[in-house]
Amino acid sequence: MSSLTDIIFLLLIFFMLTSSMVQINITLPTSDSKTVAPSDLIVMMTRDGNLTFNGKKIAKSGLKSKIKSELNTMSNKENASISIVAEVGVPWKKINDVIVIASQLRVKAHIATQPRK
Repeated sequence: MSSLTDIIFLLLIFFMLTSSMVQINITLPTSDSKTVAPSDLIVMMTRDGNLTFNGKKIAKSGLKSKIKSELNTMSNKENASISIVAEVGVPWKKINDVIVIASQLRVKAHIATQPRK
């Protein structure tokens, strides 16, 4: 019985180390939506112009190619989605640019919000 516990513990450690954790430390716009959408790819934008893709800084010019290469490695490309995490105050034009990239690559895109209090 203890060997089964060891195996489960090792699997837990393995999954914790291999999972990619993306922390969101910005203020999101509020919404009345109760829908929670699954997300495979995360693009985060801040007011000061920083852009990150899946937790790593990236230039806007390389975003499309990075998303495309990430999609090529995915097994479920047809149902892939991009979550746009934009801080309050990011110009709509910048958000729209990411939506256009998603449209060109035929990927669903949604904007992350936080619930109203």
